[in-house]
Amino acid sequence: MNILFTSVGRRVELLKAFRHSMNRANITGKIITTDLKRSAPASFFADAAELVPKIGTPDYIERLLDICDRHQIDLLIPLIDPELSLLSLHRQKFLDRGVTLLVSSVKTNEICYSKKQTGAFFKSVGVGTPKIYNISEIKERHFPLIVKPDTGSSSVGVHHVRDRTELRFFSNYIQDAIIQELIIGDEYTIDILLDFKGNVISIVPRLRLETRAGEVSKGISTKNPALIAAAKYVVESLPGAIGCITIQCFLQPNGEIVFIEINPRFGGGYPLSYRAGADFPSWIVESYLGNNPKVAIDDWEDGLAMLRYDDAIFVNAHELSLSSPSRERSIH
Repeated sequence: MNILFTSVGRRVELLKAFRHSMNRANITGKIITTDLKRSAPASFFADAAELVPKIGTPDYIERLLDICDRHQIDLLIPLIDPELSLLSLHRQKFLDRGVTLLVSSVKTNEICYSKKQTGAFFKSVGVGTPKIYNISEIKERHFPLIVKPDTGSSSVGVHHVRDRTELRFFSNYIQDAIIQELIIGDEYTIDILLDFKGNVISIVPRLRLETRAGEVSKGISTKNPALIAAAKYVVESLPGAIGCITIQCFLQPNGEIVFIEINPRFGGGYPLSYRAGADFPSWIVESYLGNNPKVAIDDWEDGLAMLRYDDAIFVNAHELSLSSPSRERSIH
């Protein structure tokens, strides 16, 4: 079974998790990666790495299809938001080549990519979500507020604004900005896995203790039944959700859960859920092979803390050359 991870970037721990799970299940096959840059660290943990053009360029999909053909890819797993909708639109082209995409429906990806659509979805299914304001209706009592891009990710362009001066500046500075109510409480990221038929397999809430560049650096797995039940309701309300879905929310002091974001892909903090026992890689492979993973929705370790630190790999400089679109794995 050969798996292709696209836009692999720094997702070293995720690739290691898949390789470990495949080895443990005696599943042979290769892990292939793509990225825009030869220097993507995770690419050096793959069996082979391919360079691709920017997402959205005219030949991007054709390039991926060619890679799938050459490496006999069975399953393709994208890892960043901008290509999710694009891939979902071209699902049939990959199926015609024998490639299954771990990608939700076009509609779900549209809902999740736009913060405005995400907020409207939360309201439509009756769960708490921050109010989105028009700049003309904002009063002094509404401050502080959050200003962020409608289609941003990794916390890029997210700003807390304390007064009208900051509001005017950042709402003009940020392209397609939205102005949102500031929510206070404990912030959680919830990893959810659904099989290829949309059935929920596992849900793991992670308390975010500290983040860096939009990604959790310290967190704790938390077996909170209210969060698990609310996340299950939300994800089952999405039209055609499959695979790994990452939901962010705040648990307020009064017990209210306020949902802020959905990313229909692996979150950067998933390695904590994996180490806690939520073996998404094995369960994805089982589902792909037509088996139903027999696990409880909360079959993982409660209270496991992840404390991340910097690490490095070392490679020969010539391996970062752009002269070839692909290379075999080689690390020191």
